[in-house]
Amino acid sequence: MMALPFYQKHHQHYDRAYRHKELQSTLSQYQKEEKRKSAVYSHGSTAYARGATAYQQGSAAAYSHGSADYGRESAAYSHGIAAYDHESAAHSKRSAAYSLGSESLSKISAAYDHETAAHSKRSAAYSLGSESLSKMTAGYSLGSSESLSKRSAALSLGSESLNQISTAYSLGSEAYSHGLKDSNVMIEDRSYKLSPKAKRAKQSLCSEEKENKAIDYIVPVFTGRQVLVSGITDTEEERIKESAAYIARRNLFATGEGVSATRVATSSSEEEQHEKKSRKVAIRESAERLALRKTLEETEEFHRKLNEDKLLHAPEFVIKPRSHTIWEKQNVKLHCTVTGWPEPRVTWYKNNVPINVHTHPGKYVIESRYGMHSLEINKCDFDDTAQYRASAMNVKGELSAYASLVVKRYKGEFDESHFHAGTVTMPLSFGVTPQGYASKFEIHFVDKFEVSFGREGETMSLGCTVIIHPDIKRFHPEIQWYRNGVLITPSKWVQMHWSGERATLTLAHANKEDEGLYTLRVVMGDYYEQYSAYVFVRDADAEIPGAPASPLDVECLDANKDYVIISWKQPAVDGGSPVLGYFIDKCEVGTTHWSQCNETPVKFARFPVTGLIEGRSYIFRVRAVNKAGISIPSRVSEPVAALDPADRARLRSYPSAPWTGQIIVTEEEPTEGVVPGPPSDLRVIEATKNYVVLSWKPPGERGHEGVMYFVEKCTAGTENWQRVNTEIPVKSPRFAVFDLAEGKSYRFRVRCCNSAGVGEPSEATEATVVGDKLDVPKAPGHIIPTRNTDTSVVVTWTESKDAKELVGYYIEASIAGSGHWEPCNNNPVKGTRFICHGLLTGANYIFQVRAVNAAGLSEYSQESEAIEVKAAIGGGLLHGVCPELSGKPGGLTDYTTSWEGMHESSQPVFDTDALLKCNAKFNRHVLPSGSDKLGSKGVTELRETVKNVPTCSPEKGAAKQASKTQPGDPLALETVKKKKDIAAPSPPYDITVLESVRDSMVLGWKQPKTIGGAEITGYYVNYREVIGGVPGKWNEANIKPVSERAYRIHNLKENMVYQFQVAAANLAGVGTPSPPSRSFKCEEWTIAVPGPPHDVSCTEVRKDSLVLLWKPPVYIGRSPVIGYYVDLKETDATDEHWRSVNEKPISNKFLKISGLKENVSYVFRVRATNQAGVGKPSDTTDPVIAETRPGTKEMKVDVDDNGVISLNFECDKMSPDSKFVWSKNYEPIEDESRLVFDTKGGKSKAVFKDLGEDDLGIYSCAVTETDGVSSSYTIDEEEMKRLLALSHEHKFPTVPLKSELAAELLEKGQVRFWLQAEKLSGSAKVNFVFNDKNIVNGEKYKMKVDHSTGLVEMIMDKLEDDDEGTYTFQIQDGKATNQSSLVLIGDVFKKLQKEADFQRQEWFRKQGPHFVEYLGWEVTADCNVLLKCKVANIKKETHIVWYKDGREIMVDEEHDFKDGVCTLLISEFSKKDAGIYEVILKDDRGKDKSKLKLVEAAFADLMNEVCRKIAVSATALKIQSTADGIRLFSFVSYYLEDLRVSWLHNDAKIKYTDRVKTGVTGEQIWLQINEPTPQDKGKYIMELFDGKTTHTRMVDLSGQAFDEAYAEFQRLKQAAIAERNRARVIGGLPDVVTIQEGKALNLTCNVWGDPVPEVTWLKNEKPLIADAHCLLKYESGKNANFTITGVNTIDSGRYSIVVKNKYGTETSDFTVSVFIPEGEDEVPHPESSKGDKKKV
Repeated sequence: MMALPFYQKHHQHYDRAYRHKELQSTLSQYQKEEKRKSAVYSHGSTAYARGATAYQQGSAAAYSHGSADYGRESAAYSHGIAAYDHESAAHSKRSAAYSLGSESLSKISAAYDHETAAHSKRSAAYSLGSESLSKMTAGYSLGSSESLSKRSAALSLGSESLNQISTAYSLGSEAYSHGLKDSNVMIEDRSYKLSPKAKRAKQSLCSEEKENKAIDYIVPVFTGRQVLVSGITDTEEERIKESAAYIARRNLFATGEGVSATRVATSSSEEEQHEKKSRKVAIRESAERLALRKTLEETEEFHRKLNEDKLLHAPEFVIKPRSHTIWEKQNVKLHCTVTGWPEPRVTWYKNNVPINVHTHPGKYVIESRYGMHSLEINKCDFDDTAQYRASAMNVKGELSAYASLVVKRYKGEFDESHFHAGTVTMPLSFGVTPQGYASKFEIHFVDKFEVSFGREGETMSLGCTVIIHPDIKRFHPEIQWYRNGVLITPSKWVQMHWSGERATLTLAHANKEDEGLYTLRVVMGDYYEQYSAYVFVRDADAEIPGAPASPLDVECLDANKDYVIISWKQPAVDGGSPVLGYFIDKCEVGTTHWSQCNETPVKFARFPVTGLIEGRSYIFRVRAVNKAGISIPSRVSEPVAALDPADRARLRSYPSAPWTGQIIVTEEEPTEGVVPGPPSDLRVIEATKNYVVLSWKPPGERGHEGVMYFVEKCTAGTENWQRVNTEIPVKSPRFAVFDLAEGKSYRFRVRCCNSAGVGEPSEATEATVVGDKLDVPKAPGHIIPTRNTDTSVVVTWTESKDAKELVGYYIEASIAGSGHWEPCNNNPVKGTRFICHGLLTGANYIFQVRAVNAAGLSEYSQESEAIEVKAAIGGGLLHGVCPELSGKPGGLTDYTTSWEGMHESSQPVFDTDALLKCNAKFNRHVLPSGSDKLGSKGVTELRETVKNVPTCSPEKGAAKQASKTQPGDPLALETVKKKKDIAAPSPPYDITVLESVRDSMVLGWKQPKTIGGAEITGYYVNYREVIGGVPGKWNEANIKPVSERAYRIHNLKENMVYQFQVAAANLAGVGTPSPPSRSFKCEEWTIAVPGPPHDVSCTEVRKDSLVLLWKPPVYIGRSPVIGYYVDLKETDATDEHWRSVNEKPISNKFLKISGLKENVSYVFRVRATNQAGVGKPSDTTDPVIAETRPGTKEMKVDVDDNGVISLNFECDKMSPDSKFVWSKNYEPIEDESRLVFDTKGGKSKAVFKDLGEDDLGIYSCAVTETDGVSSSYTIDEEEMKRLLALSHEHKFPTVPLKSELAAELLEKGQVRFWLQAEKLSGSAKVNFVFNDKNIVNGEKYKMKVDHSTGLVEMIMDKLEDDDEGTYTFQIQDGKATNQSSLVLIGDVFKKLQKEADFQRQEWFRKQGPHFVEYLGWEVTADCNVLLKCKVANIKKETHIVWYKDGREIMVDEEHDFKDGVCTLLISEFSKKDAGIYEVILKDDRGKDKSKLKLVEAAFADLMNEVCRKIAVSATALKIQSTADGIRLFSFVSYYLEDLRVSWLHNDAKIKYTDRVKTGVTGEQIWLQINEPTPQDKGKYIMELFDGKTTHTRMVDLSGQAFDEAYAEFQRLKQAAIAERNRARVIGGLPDVVTIQEGKALNLTCNVWGDPVPEVTWLKNEKPLIADAHCLLKYESGKNANFTITGVNTIDSGRYSIVVKNKYGTETSDFTVSVFIPEGEDEVPHPESSKGDKKKV
């Protein structure tokens, strides 16, 4: 197949699909027939043996010896066949080139045969048909002419059929000549069917026992019985022997001699006889097989049509149109043959546009006759290069066939008379070379690997036979394999092999990581082709039934000295129960001991592993666990070394000893102890519910020794810092903190330590809440299955909303109604489209999709609709090709002139010579290449390669772009007439060495300051040796001029000193050579840093800025260049004034330098840097003055009236030879498919065809032959959006609207429709449309247009049911139009109608007293509940009545409606106040009411607010000492039981006991601590939870506060003891005793005291002594008795009992009053009347 032009490449998968289908149909029947005969066809000597045996049965003697005539005939025929084999046997699409006509074919064939006349006859007969060929072969047929005629007739079926199986039998000779030895290939039926449960792949072995065994599907597996594939040998000696054998066989085969037998040893020591045969015999044998295959195919096709339908059948292409490559002014005719009933109608398309012969009279001729259809294109020109399609259609369906036409222009001077219809005369210089202009390689894939299914642990192999035409032996293709667009490199898991004609990729131990789209790319010269197919890897059988599948893609991230983060992907199969988490295992490299890193499973698919030993390397694996058990381990990760990243970078930069798995890290001895400073930039880089990962930067002050770290944490809002790693400090500036309480907030800080001590802490982080920051993604939606092939379905879906860090999607399929789901992929796929393969044909399937990220797997999406698995109309997608990639490894086939931004592994590698050549044209279909490699053995591969593509000279870019604006041949050389005023250029200068190896050096120099009035056509370099300071004679380094200002000089002497000089040339001749350069020594550069950049130049010079351009260094050092530094200084300043423009290295090869001083002269230089450091600076630029020259114009962007976006640049200082040179990101624009350049006079325009994201960048334009006229314009994403919006506005002028059509309700329930335009002229018109009918201003519709404000409105008094529909306002203002519609149907209309009715009712309600704000509540500062509402339109007679649960609430005073607010205050609100409150407002105009339900949730909300207010009102905690202990208390407004109170001591909840109690007394909430101890010291927090929020009050009971409280407690305690034990009179004595004289008085009282108190009696405050008259008793220390035996008046008085002990004294008084009864005389006192008696 020919390579398509760049603008047809996106259709390439269609051609592949049809070629694939054609090849499959051709092979299918013959494969079945061959499988019945034998399962094996040999690709080497076996094929020759079979062919020789078959041939010997017919005419062995005739072909072995033959007569002289036959020998001559046979030689000619053999030579012709060999030529055809090399030129077209492997390429079916190129056969058209051999059918252009007998005369053309004869001339082409003449180049390969010296006997022109004889061979022309045979070639003509060979291409015209079997009849002519049979006549030719009859002339030299000896005894077997009939057999030979049949075989020759089979040959005439055409190169297309022959070549489709050419690699299956490989034309014998090529397979043998490339050294294939006994490799056996099973030709199997490629119809894969996937059972509901995936089967284990069966090996394809060449065994007699399994030869005829039925196989459901086969995965190609390369195993062997002493079978070696060529190119894979054990020793170098065997490879040398094999190469020698290859040369011998090739030479022998080229002579046409087929002779002796060879004995080949097998495993059983048996000997098999193999006979070599010539290429002619092999071709005839292939023709015989081809004839049999075609017969079987036609028979099956005939019966299939009869069985499928007796009458009708869809169109089918018997012969498809073929692609052609022709020269300009030639005619071409595309043919096709179509069958079908009814007879299909054929339509021809060019680039998917129907061809109309009437619009192009004479250009196209379309004919249709008897099922044969043709399209003839006359006098083709370059615009006819396109893809042509023939579409056949009838009632049964439509089918298309594609063909490409490439019209070429010859580069060079030629005579147009040589070009006639159907003939081409090529100049002798037209050759075929891999890098030449006319080189064209056609690459075909045969016996391709298909969609494959394997299982974990098995060996899988993908293979494809490659045929390349023309076959140039000394040039070998480059074989590249990609997985999902990423270049695959050989490893222990993947082996690659190229046998010379077959490429194989072997997965030694398949894992789910290996699943994906595999692409084989074959690169030959500047051309490549590729083929893709998907490989599915099923899970291995679980060791424990029901256990989940193994995780995949285990990676090590952020590795440091003792810490690494492990990430993985979750498996698609959970074993029937949810995955509980994952275990992470580690193993030190060099050992086999695995240790588990986490004790409990983690669900988050990232985990930090700490505790690693610095300098050692580890590998990791992950296991999933569910309730059934643990999965088998995942594939181990790549080894990672526990090193500081800086140490790891240094190790990568320098060569090291062989890898042992361990790195010994040594530290310098400390010289002087310096306490390290605090770390900086401490932050939380990851937080989950299980751990928090901290990251920081080492301190600046740390001395000469290493530092370690201590991590501290504290609860947010406190300063109680706790050290996390108490025992061992960490070495890495990373740390994972575990054992945190989920939901709580923490702060962290870090201290540094070394032998000198522990430093100050860093600044603390912000409060971090412990919890998963990453949510599980939401389920995908809108699952749509689409038919594809008989065994596959395309599934699309919409991506998960708001998904973060999405890894991909898992797709599952189930046969409808079975309930059994099977995964369609085991490796998450990105994107929203996937082809599910391996389905059962005819079965109905449903699908579901899950999204996955590190947090876990989403819920399943909704199940899709059921779809029957069968081929879509038109054949579906190519079997095995992913639709997103369109047959190319995603994103990696788009080669451009800039490789920046691509993954390093995918960047193409160029040798140094290629850097110095600017011949290669780079576009998305042409790869850059070099002619040869560096020969220095001491130079490593990295130094031989260059990662950046060289920039072509501006003159070349200008010539190319200017040609786009001129008619005629763009590749023809422009004839330039010498002018009288031109002169040779001045000498180049500043010669420098860019790279030096042992035998070559790369020079660079600057362009001459004067070019002599004509473009420089090249440079000549001379060199001479300098021995002992004496220079030798000059030698020419190059004969042909070099166009670049860099050149490699080969064949120099190592350690020799050289001088160089360079001369420039133009049309006037070669200029004066430069002065000899300084001396340079030719020696191997071994420095680690890169060499100097070169070709540094300035452009876009302005008064304060300029743009600096440079080319990368040729010598890159020991690691790739990672960036550049730009230095500047004023021209007259010394070298000490060099300063860097950029602080960090930049990856671009250009930089805009701003901040220059106007009219100041500057010089610049550039330095490259890699991992080893910064390299030598480039040569300085010429002085540049920062000035904006008069007349300088800037590039402008323009959008015309048609919406076309263009960049415009104008120059009024052009010379006749000046040209505009456009570039993007300062690289030549090679791919101009997105831009069209138009240059007229001094103006140039770059027009965007379709501005998109691919066009983002910096566009610059420079004018040659001027003093540096240039300008640039940056198109970023914002600018692109602005330009696209402006373009759309210009294409489709509209009346801009400030607001779209909207509807709003007016006060009385009217509906107002309105919109507002930005502006309207006085002539603007508006049409009002309802349900596609115009409506006019009237009673129902009131319309108004305000041209000054642009307001358009329509008012309707009332919405009726008939008003449901669509309302549209159409505006026309000149050419600009616009319209806006509002759809009011269904629920939307009903809602608006309901709101309008409500608004109308509201208006009527507001005519009387009404509520402006309905009844609501608020909690006052006193924690009371205030019910309030706002009223309006009231008067004196208006009354307000309150109700609760239907009962009127009596209010003491009438409301005065002050401020229109009515309130009802409820004090100390509690549960009893729950209920339904109602307020009624009424007067003679009407009434209005409002209800407030304070029940259930509403009451709970109110109670929460009340509790909140109470909690807020809580006073600060105070400390009070009591006799029992210490009391902490706070006062609230009032207390409710709904307010939950809890106490914490040092952040731990207090458990209440008899010693520690809490309670509420009135409005006091207290915590009583009886008998406090030192353990009771600390921080006490009272938490008040209001139902939603926790409010806290804190007091610190420690230090002085505790000491003072404790001392007061001790004092009060002693006082209480004294009060409890002091002497006291408990009771028993009255206050007053009134007694009759003569009576006996007996009083008893109880006395208490410890110790027992003393008792003393007093009378009238004088001691009372006991006697016979007055008896005083004190018994048992408790009872005191007072007795007067006979009372007389003398006994009256005030008595006291005094009790006393050591704790105190107490006195109890009582009064005795003695009275004499009336009628009795007073009894005389004993003193005065001793003989008188006392009366009682």
